[in-house]
Amino acid sequence: MIWNRVPAHSSRTYFPGARTVTSEVRLPDRIRLLLVDDQILSRGLLRSGLERERDLEIVAELNRSDDVVSAAKRHRANVALLDAAGPGNDSITVTTRLRTSMPECRVVMLTTYGRPVHLRRGLDAGAKGFALKGSPAPQLADAVRRVHLGLRVVDANLAAETLRYSETPLNEDETDTLRAARDGGSVALMARKLDVSERVVRTRLWSAIGKTGARTRSDAIQIAEHNGWLLD
Repeated sequence: MIWNRVPAHSSRTYFPGARTVTSEVRLPDRIRLLLVDDQILSRGLLRSGLERERDLEIVAELNRSDDVVSAAKRHRANVALLDAAGPGNDSITVTTRLRTSMPECRVVMLTTYGRPVHLRRGLDAGAKGFALKGSPAPQLADAVRRVHLGLRVVDANLAAETLRYSETPLNEDETDTLRAARDGGSVALMARKLDVSERVVRTRLWSAIGKTGARTRSDAIQIAEHNGWLLD
């Protein structure tokens, strides 16, 4: 029996039965991205940054969220980068629909704030990631890759901002009353809208003012809105 001999000067290690690996290894398919942002400049910055990543491919861009599901299906998107505050259907609704009809397309919400209510509602709807709008492209690309692998990703800055806020101190009646007050009008008008007496409205308003640490009704509304406590 004749054996092939490895030259003494060779630094390569040979194993019987091993397959030689060449430099022509096929690269994995690129991650197909759908960009959804109504701001042309913002969307352009996203595109110019992400398309430099060799493993990412932008397959479609939308300026409204109404057509996200059909576009994701049409272009076989793997990840949708969705502006959480863009026009069209509510981003939570879109995320839920996408999770239901095309679960293989994962959602990363782009946002400018990190209030607990927003994050919780988004994650409950099926979003796999949250990133700040304007994040550096390499950081956003890394989030896309992790989400594509099935991981959940929340931007560190968003997570830190979220820790500043607490669960709402308002009960359901106080929340409804502040929502009614936010729309403007007199106590009498709010009482008719809520189908309660004016005395009840005043009591709820004073309670909400005390719980939010505000001085006036308008201050209480501003504080509650800033913390996401008046979201429906």
